[in-house]
Amino acid sequence: MGTGQKSLLLYYVLLFAIFSCHGNEQFFNDNKNLILPGSYNIPWMAGIEDFRPFSLITFPGTHDSMALHGGPEAKCQALSLRDQLRAGIRFLDLKVFGIGDSLYVMHGIMYQHTTLKEVINTVRAFLSEFRSEAVLIRIQPEFFEKDYVNKMVRNLIGNDQHVWVKSGMPNMGQIRGKIVFLQKSTFTLGIPLIDTDRKGSNKVSHIKDKDNKIISQLNQATEACGGDNAVLTYTSGTGFGTLWGMFLTPRGVAEKVNPWLNKYLRQFFPNHPRPCFGIIAMDFPGLDLIQTIIHLNTY
Repeated sequence: MGTGQKSLLLYYVLLFAIFSCHGNEQFFNDNKNLILPGSYNIPWMAGIEDFRPFSLITFPGTHDSMALHGGPEAKCQALSLRDQLRAGIRFLDLKVFGIGDSLYVMHGIMYQHTTLKEVINTVRAFLSEFRSEAVLIRIQPEFFEKDYVNKMVRNLIGNDQHVWVKSGMPNMGQIRGKIVFLQKSTFTLGIPLIDTDRKGSNKVSHIKDKDNKIISQLNQATEACGGDNAVLTYTSGTGFGTLWGMFLTPRGVAEKVNPWLNKYLRQFFPNHPRPCFGIIAMDFPGLDLIQTIIHLNTY
């Protein structure tokens, strides 16, 4: 092979690599630097009618939203909280541990370099800028601190009228500009939450099996939409702790699952109305995947 042919071959290999990576990054993102297109619609909830029930909205969210530290087995997100919100994420998944008068955000035993107070302040700042939006928060006390954490969260939010702590199901108009808490078992403020996860759902040995589990979970979510509960599906997973998937990190799972998830959800675009899936919480979501979930709300 001549020098010119080798150069041409190298050019096409590089071109293929660039476009392959670019295509994947539309749905999977592990870049901490957020670059939004100029036309990107940050306040997407402005397009949802005030009368639409909360339980009939599909929300893009993140699993272990603040898990930015701790190495490959612990890291689940790349974007900061501020950038997740600007990218369109409207559900936050937080595990907290109380020491003294502070609630620290954790991922297992790994401290995620922030407190719940700092998270709430960041969300409040976002909502003061984009008043058409609402941000849902699930808090999970670590190490069985249910009563202690509930008391500390109540002290933290005080009588703030921009925080929804009622168990009744609101419509979109009632929650604009507000933090909406979701309650389940160890946390008792906010709208009751149904979690479609089953034991072992987050353990991944084979990606195809994970895809099938997500389909089953989303079918369950669709059936539960429109009821008296919020519905949550996690698409995240890890091979840590399994035999065949021991090298599958959260990043490795998301890199395969996210493009598949985007394709699966887009098959419903011709439907009128489109199905509701409740909250879809992901690891490392890319902008196009977030937008696909948002557009499920367009009838």
